[in-house]
Amino acid sequence: MALRHDPKRGMTFMLLACALFAAMSVLVKELGGRIPFTEIMFFRSAFALPVVMIIVLRLTGLRGDVAGVLRTKRFPAHVLRAMTGTAAQACSFYALTLLPLAEHTALTNTTPLFVTLLSIPLLGEKVGIHRGGAVLVGFLGILVIALGQGAFTGDFGGAARWGMIAAVAHGMFSAGTTMLVRTLSGSESSATIVLWQSLLMTFFTLFAMPFAWVWPGPSDLVLLVLIGLIGGAAQVLLTEAWASAQVSFLAPYSYSSLLWAVLFGWAAFGDVPGVSTLGGAALIVVASLYIMRREILLGRKKR
Repeated sequence: MALRHDPKRGMTFMLLACALFAAMSVLVKELGGRIPFTEIMFFRSAFALPVVMIIVLRLTGLRGDVAGVLRTKRFPAHVLRAMTGTAAQACSFYALTLLPLAEHTALTNTTPLFVTLLSIPLLGEKVGIHRGGAVLVGFLGILVIALGQGAFTGDFGGAARWGMIAAVAHGMFSAGTTMLVRTLSGSESSATIVLWQSLLMTFFTLFAMPFAWVWPGPSDLVLLVLIGLIGGAAQVLLTEAWASAQVSFLAPYSYSSLLWAVLFGWAAFGDVPGVSTLGGAALIVVASLYIMRREILLGRKKR
């Protein structure tokens, strides 16, 4: 899909996508006490499929050649990419059932930190003092949030501990997904990557259904369907945003998800983030943006 070079359009779609993802998180958290998170994941993937097809048709210029899009010589890589994506989503949804929305969103924004670390063994990149220092600052942000949750005291246990572990693990698995997408994009189209991701993640979550299933009531069923539709719509907006402007321009707006999380968490659950959450989130965002800036500068030097 060709870049439109329309920054205003990209910014608008990015802000809307972040708002929808935050709204979806509210529904996941609301259902988390009644419906297994693996079941929620299935509805998230299955009911997003029609929306993903819109993305595929958009990426292929509305040719409708789905069979052609599915044609690939790198199926094992797509399976591995879907496995890391499913693991990341599982960690995120599980963490949502245990943590306030703001803490969850801050901790799941650690993906750039893990991407930097994984680039050393997987891509053979050398991480200098600038990016290395930024990673340390980002992990300091995680520590600040953990301290606010009672880490290193007798209060840090149960939900807080496992929720934080799952949220940070999401960042790690999401980083693996990012690395795999970078590898796949060298030979596969965006439409092929998106469609295989959605189909395989739906299959993986369907496979888990017999082990954790609760029949949802009518109102819960509506919320489950909404999770899939809202998540799918957010994917469309996010895809269009990245197609409208450069990553360096849009990345700061992607962190509006933290603002939406604070607002929705307060409105839906009465959660008010503390100083440690806000401070830790700020450190993570600053570190991630600095890493992105250094990668752009290094990319220019290699040209």
